[in-house]
Amino acid sequence: MRMPTEQVLVNLALYDGVEDTLQPDRGIWIGADGMIRAVGPVDDVLTEAGDARVVDLGGDHVMPGLTNMHVHLSLGLPGHLADTVHNSNLAELVLLMADSARRTLHSGVTTARLVGESRYADFALRRGIEAGAVDGPRIFTAGHALCCTGGHGWDADALEADGADGFRRATREQLRAGADLIKVCISGGIAGQHEAIDTPQLLDDEMAAVIRVAHDWGRKVTAHAGPADSVRRAVELGLDCVEHGYELTDDVTRLMAERGVWYVPTIVVSRCEQFFRDSGVPGWLMDRALAAGPRHWESLQHAIRNGVPIALGSDMPPHAGYDETTATVRELEFMVDAGMPVADALKAATVRPAEWLGHADTLGSIAVGRHADLLVLRDDPTRSVSALRTLHAVVKGGVAYRDDNGRFGVAYRDDNGRLGVAYRDDHGRLGVPR
Repeated sequence: MRMPTEQVLVNLALYDGVEDTLQPDRGIWIGADGMIRAVGPVDDVLTEAGDARVVDLGGDHVMPGLTNMHVHLSLGLPGHLADTVHNSNLAELVLLMADSARRTLHSGVTTARLVGESRYADFALRRGIEAGAVDGPRIFTAGHALCCTGGHGWDADALEADGADGFRRATREQLRAGADLIKVCISGGIAGQHEAIDTPQLLDDEMAAVIRVAHDWGRKVTAHAGPADSVRRAVELGLDCVEHGYELTDDVTRLMAERGVWYVPTIVVSRCEQFFRDSGVPGWLMDRALAAGPRHWESLQHAIRNGVPIALGSDMPPHAGYDETTATVRELEFMVDAGMPVADALKAATVRPAEWLGHADTLGSIAVGRHADLLVLRDDPTRSVSALRTLHAVVKGGVAYRDDNGRFGVAYRDDNGRLGVAYRDDHGRLGVPR
């Protein structure tokens, strides 16, 4: 288990997730518990921190760790991804997910909202990460997604149910397992062969049953949804969040904004041809995804224009390569291309997801009392979200899990392969903490 050490980060410019402007010459004091104890002008922080270890960041930029709100660590798209997941026993599945979790953390995602996993393996992984046995982001999970018999995801990560009573029971089963939220599939989507994106799949009493039970237990509900009419019906029943929203309209996004319903657009999934080719998905899936692109883009623009609260989510693995960056960063770039101001896009990846998750008091920003979840970039993120392409260090809970330039003294990552990877270094010659 990697333990945080008391340290003060200096010689940095700060984007704290709250103010839209960059704050120069700041210091950040991280306590031995991995929480932020002071943030402010560097001399003031150094005075307050006393003899804590000092880490010089060489004038680079620090921002909060990213939150990706649409993640499947056991992604099982039709093709070899599904074969790998379905052919794995439970132990193998957890290890597969642990590898994806580690890569996700290294990509700068320090918090992930899982919206559909298999065989309750996500709960075991969450416990492993919390115990320090596995490297990965902070996890908030829905457990299994819920769908009707033969509905979207039935052959992947979704649990089938029918009728209001059936969906009440399925919802309670996820809550019993420890779900932080509930995910329900209310329409068809891209990855279902025997459905269309605009196929409605739940009746109103079924949607209402899920929402009522979840809300009674203090959990929010997010819905996989394509067509505007299905979204409208769910919003009127009290839905909290929409995933994808491939065919939203101006009127429906106005209703979402009015009711405070959030949107996670996952815009990358309708424009990621190379990922689909590399993943070996069937031709029908790739054709359907790319054909959805123009309307999906309009949906995002409607939501931006009408003030729908929007949060970052990739659906693709957060760490997956995309246009010489990751799917997470490319999603943010697309959001800006669609008309979202840079300041709003940064908040959609940091403080706003923390708000939806109910943890804005400890996550999503760099302030006293928050977890020390930080990214170090060469370039200024307040000028362009593409600055995230210059990411070179990832800190979660005061521990550096990625440190390309060696400023934290960690050799867990070595992109040039000169060391291999040093996992133990008792005498400190390779810069690896005990």
